[in-house]
Amino acid sequence: MIAREATTKIRALLGSFPAVAMLGPRQVGKTTLSLTFSDSGEGARRTLYLDLEASSDRAKLEDPEGFLTLHQDRLVILDEVQRSPGLFQVLRGIIDQRIRKGRPTGHFLLLGSASIDLIQQASETLAGRIAYTELSPFSALEVLHAEAPNQHVSKLDTLWARGGFPRSYLATSDQESVLWRANFITTYLERDIPQLGPRIAAETLRRFWTMLAHRQGASWNASALARSLGVDGKTVQSYLDLFVDLLLVRRLAPAHPNVEKRLSKSPKVFVRDSGLVHTLLRLDSLDDVLGHPIAGASWEGFAIESLLSVAPDRTEPSHYRTHAGAEMDLVLDLPGNKRWAFEFKRTLSPRPTKSLHVSRADLQTDRTLVIYPGTDRFPLGENTEAIGLQEAMHEIVAHSESRGDRGS
Repeated sequence: MIAREATTKIRALLGSFPAVAMLGPRQVGKTTLSLTFSDSGEGARRTLYLDLEASSDRAKLEDPEGFLTLHQDRLVILDEVQRSPGLFQVLRGIIDQRIRKGRPTGHFLLLGSASIDLIQQASETLAGRIAYTELSPFSALEVLHAEAPNQHVSKLDTLWARGGFPRSYLATSDQESVLWRANFITTYLERDIPQLGPRIAAETLRRFWTMLAHRQGASWNASALARSLGVDGKTVQSYLDLFVDLLLVRRLAPAHPNVEKRLSKSPKVFVRDSGLVHTLLRLDSLDDVLGHPIAGASWEGFAIESLLSVAPDRTEPSHYRTHAGAEMDLVLDLPGNKRWAFEFKRTLSPRPTKSLHVSRADLQTDRTLVIYPGTDRFPLGENTEAIGLQEAMHEIVAHSESRGDRGS
C-alpha cells in the first residue's frame, strides 16, 4: 500500500473503530508509519509507542489495565502485539468502558507481523471493535510517483530485482541490497520464527522457502515437496501455513466459475517479495534474474503483488486453470460484482492465445488485461488490451475511486 494512502486509511479507520490492526511482514515499515501519528502537526494526537518485543516495554504492562488507564488520552501503539495474547481481553474491557463514557473510537493501533495469530486472537475478543489493514512493501506506483516517464522501465526493473522492502530497494548498490536480504532471511529463520513458537530447524525452513522460490507461481503440490524434505504432507502443509501467516508467501486460491469443465482445485503459491525470490535463488543482479528460467514466474509474482497492493477492500483474488489447459493468471472479483482478469507476459510483443480467450469466456470477465513490461497500450481483440503494469494499477485505483471504494 502506498504510504500516503496507508496513513490516510489508518486515520479514517481510527475515526470509526476503537482499535485498528496494521499487518505486514517485519521490516516493511509498520513502525515508521505508525510513528507519523505523532504529537505535532495540525489535527495530530498524542501517542504512546510500546514494543512488545522489548522487555522494558513488556514490564510496563505487568498491570496493563492500570498502565493503559494512565494514558487514556493517548493513541497507544502496540508493536508485535501477537506476542502478548493475554492483552486482548484487557483491551476489550478498556474499550467497552470508554465506549460507555462516550469515547467510541481511536484508542489503539496494533502492529503485527503474524496475520493469522493476530486476527484469531483479536477476533475472539475484539469482534466489532477492530478493523484490519495491511502494509505492503514499496509498490510500483510509490517508487515511480516522482519519476519521468523515460525512467519508469529502469525503476520498475530495479524494484523487481531488489523487491519492495525499503532497506533493500533504497540500498546504495546491488551488493548492499543483496546483503540486507540475505540477513533478513537468516534473521527470520534463526530468530523471528522461533520467537513465534514453532520449533523447526532453520535449515529445514530455508530449504522449504528455497523450494517455493524455485517453484514460484506453481500449483501447490504438498506430496512432492514432502518427499523432497523427507516429511509427511501434513507437516509440509504446516510449513506453508506458517509462511502465509508471516505474510511472506501468498496462496492464490483457484476460481470456481459456473462452468461444466474439470478445473484445477490447487492454489498457486508465490513468495510475495520478488527480491527474496532472487536472493533465495542466489540471483544478485537484474542480469542474473533475466538469464535465469525463473524470470517469467518471478515477474508474474511481482506484478500480482503490485496489482493487489492497490486493489480495494473486499477484492477477492484467484487464478483459473482447467485440466484442458485454459488458464488465467489472476482474477480479481472487485466490489460491485466486477470481474477483471489478467495475464502476465514478460515480453515487449505480447500476443493473445487461445487459452486466454477460452478463459475469458469461461470467466465472463468485464475486462481482460495482458500486463507486459512496456509502456504502450494497444488492443488485442475481444475486449482484451495489452497494458503496462503501472497503468494497470492506475486503472484499478480509478475504478475504485469512481465507486468510492478507496480507503473503505
